[in-house]
Amino acid sequence: MTQNEPAALALAFGAGRLRRQAVFLDRDGTLTEPRHYPSHPDELVLQPDIGSPLRALQHVGFALVVVTNQSGLARGLFDIAALDAMHHRLRGLLASHGVRLDGIYACPHHPDGTVPRYRSICPCRKPSPGMLHQAAHDLDLDLSASWMVGDSACDVDAGHRAGTRTALVGCQPLPEATPGVQGATTAETLYQVLRSFLSGR
Repeated sequence: MTQNEPAALALAFGAGRLRRQAVFLDRDGTLTEPRHYPSHPDELVLQPDIGSPLRALQHVGFALVVVTNQSGLARGLFDIAALDAMHHRLRGLLASHGVRLDGIYACPHHPDGTVPRYRSICPCRKPSPGMLHQAAHDLDLDLSASWMVGDSACDVDAGHRAGTRTALVGCQPLPEATPGVQGATTAETLYQVLRSFLSGR
């Protein structure tokens, strides 16, 4: 699991001490437009119209954290330097909208990987909740007051296992047996999901 330097904000209450609420965001297909194993910074394009609601959520105290499965590392499609370059671009794209990520957590593992160091079954690859738990520990987050937002069953399941509320982006309905899907907020776009968080405060 990898992550970039967190910001030092503390605005949400929980368990008798200041803890932050967070919005956990899947990357590919959720925060950025869908691509098949993007491996170059230019392939990351933000979803439309998300700058304003992300900035507003940040303003009212939410931490913004990316949690992303990046099995392209395990498959040998790109290396850590390429991943770091993509995330540098992602931070830059968001910064142009006045948005700062509090952390980026990426799981490089896959059980069928071709790169030995990343070929494993791990606790961080979604739907396992390891990245969310690590971020909560690092950034002092209140998972029960937070949201996991993604475009797939593994995102909703990871949030459910971590104890967050969940939101599903996109038009594809998930099987009812998917853990957490029954209570998930759903919307066609990330913009709509983020606006619903703001209107629900």
